[in-house]
Amino acid sequence: MEALSFVIVGHVDHGKSTLIGRLLYDTNSLHPDKIEEIKKTSKDLGRQTEFAYLLDHLEEERQQGVTIDTTQVFFKTGRRQYVIIDAPGHVEFVKNMATGASQAEAAVLIVDAKEGVQEQTRRHAYILSLLGLGQVVVVLNKMDLVEYSEQRFNQVRADVAKFLESIDIHPQLYVPICALEGENIAKKSDKMAWYEGPCFLETLDTLRNKEHAEDKLLLFPIQDAYKVDDKRIFVGRVESGIITQADEVKILPSGQTTKVHSIEKFLEEPVRACAGQSIGITTEEPLFLNRGDVVCLLGREPALTDKFHATIFWLSKADFKKEEKLIIRCATQETTCKMEQIKKRIDSSTLQVTEEDAELLKNLEVGEVVVSAKKPLAIKEFNDVAELGRFVLVRDQNICAGGIITAVN
Repeated sequence: MEALSFVIVGHVDHGKSTLIGRLLYDTNSLHPDKIEEIKKTSKDLGRQTEFAYLLDHLEEERQQGVTIDTTQVFFKTGRRQYVIIDAPGHVEFVKNMATGASQAEAAVLIVDAKEGVQEQTRRHAYILSLLGLGQVVVVLNKMDLVEYSEQRFNQVRADVAKFLESIDIHPQLYVPICALEGENIAKKSDKMAWYEGPCFLETLDTLRNKEHAEDKLLLFPIQDAYKVDDKRIFVGRVESGIITQADEVKILPSGQTTKVHSIEKFLEEPVRACAGQSIGITTEEPLFLNRGDVVCLLGREPALTDKFHATIFWLSKADFKKEEKLIIRCATQETTCKMEQIKKRIDSSTLQVTEEDAELLKNLEVGEVVVSAKKPLAIKEFNDVAELGRFVLVRDQNICAGGIITAVN
């Protein structure tokens, strides 16, 4: 049974954790002891049974009512298994949210039917757009607070649709729910007879899995090299494609070519490895590969360039000035870089272009930039091969921005 991973994003108080807890409960994915724990915790805090406590398991989160980390949880329906990536909603945790969303195949945008679109709703949706997540379902939660009103549903849906249209997101469905009461989650709700679409779980079952990474071109970034007896083994994770014994390969950035002599795996003797597997390889020629080298099939290599166009999301409270040098990390590759141009500076909550040909970026702003790296990198456009199309920028050993490659020179 194939698993599908999706991220749930939205404003901090719009009910993500409650929705996830309810999904686990309604799909019988909880141990009875866990259910009793939830009931006891809710009672101790003087509230009705609140499934959000499944996710907000840290004491700090329970006290503040804020999800502060990215959590993965699992459940299954009759059709397939699911991996939910619970992304933080609070403005201070946007970095974690972007990390979670980058791992997903689809997204659920949750909006409070009473409050409607908020700043964090817009910001999170924009990140989904930046990451190229095309499969999006919108759920309008807390329908009980608007008396399950069809009119209110249509009003908020129109507001959300207008905004998403502006950032080129076209949701599969808009689903009215009440996560707290379980309305329209696992089965159609009698309280919203006017809604003729599928319930939330049925909606998830319509989503498609991404193209398998092994169907793409081979990309094997080297993490390290080891000398074992008389063998020099180069280890790493196959990010995409398949590598097979006797393959003719090219090493970037050096341009060296060789054949794969063996695939190395502890206590195994495989002749091939697929995307997602961590392995070692040996080569027929005695090469000296280093961390950051990328192994690819001869004639099917990615671009090797020191300049590319990208969209970055600035995540540091300290402003970024265009002349500043940063460290860029893409897969295992690392070098220094600068922004040759900040073509557009964008407010991530309003999507307004605040400045063109800018000199700086502020916290939580988006920049459309031209990146100039000190040495060539093996890269792809994000929508082609995400594994070599996303990167982080580092300042003083702290990640200060995430980005995706939009065009390769």
